[in-house]
Amino acid sequence: MESRQVGTTRVRVTTAGLGCAPVGKAYADGEDDAAAAVVRRAYEMGIRYFDTAPIYGLGRSEARVGRALAGVPRDEVVVSTKVGRLLVEDESGSGLREEFDFSRDGVLRSIEESIERLGLDRVDIALLHGPKEHHYEQAIGEAYPALADLRSQGVVQAIGAGMTQWEMPARFAAEGDFDCFLVAGRYTLLDQSALAELLPLCVEGRVSVVLAGPYNSGILASDLSPGASYHYEAAPPEILDRARRLRAVCDGHGVPLKAAAIQFGLAHPAAVSALPGPHTPAEVEENVLMASYPIPGALWNDLKDRGMLPESAPTPAGA
Repeated sequence: MESRQVGTTRVRVTTAGLGCAPVGKAYADGEDDAAAAVVRRAYEMGIRYFDTAPIYGLGRSEARVGRALAGVPRDEVVVSTKVGRLLVEDESGSGLREEFDFSRDGVLRSIEESIERLGLDRVDIALLHGPKEHHYEQAIGEAYPALADLRSQGVVQAIGAGMTQWEMPARFAAEGDFDCFLVAGRYTLLDQSALAELLPLCVEGRVSVVLAGPYNSGILASDLSPGASYHYEAAPPEILDRARRLRAVCDGHGVPLKAAAIQFGLAHPAAVSALPGPHTPAEVEENVLMASYPIPGALWNDLKDRGMLPESAPTPAGA
């Protein structure tokens, strides 16, 4: 599988990655083997980039990813995780809860705990995880310098931020020396809001972009029935209608909507990996198939002619 360089670092990620939130969230305690099968199948299919976070299943995702990858050569895979949300005992002492913490000590503790849960020798990419607006000053003033120090020490190889918006990453790009941003759902067939500002900044600054949520949290991989998930909630009628019109154009060219969805964003020069979050090994297999499905250039021209993609959006070369 093709790999691309992350920023100016030595890290390279496969153009299809594995978002590991479902590995932690979709499988309950006692379902470790079923969850690990998703990770193992991804590796077997050629995926070498795995993204996780402490809050995915309150530690289960990291632990399961680590166990599933324990038997593979460490230098063959890239693992990213996130900082800014610590796992702490809840008030009753009977379980864990997440707690925002973008302090320097919080970042150092988070990385240490993630490495322990993963059972690996290191984390390759560390990302600030979804700071809210009121966290911005601490995130750029404390968390970012802490990550930069870890990078200079070789503890991590690349640093960035993982978010469901493009505006704050654009601010980070202007104020810090980041290697990459993981942006969920903001540069897809349905939503190109990151195109005008964030992506040009990233190209100029040689900052890579990982395109999480290429199916917009499910809608572009669904049957487009009412209730389909868009941005983690039921899709409003206008979004559902737009997705159906996209599917109709794809159908006219004999192309699955999922194939167009996973391949579209990777044509942008800032993009290095598309990162869906499959729930089963079968979904992993389908994602890999869709990532290499032959798409005629006429499809992209048709979408632009119909006003369904911006003229300025780069599109893949026709099959």
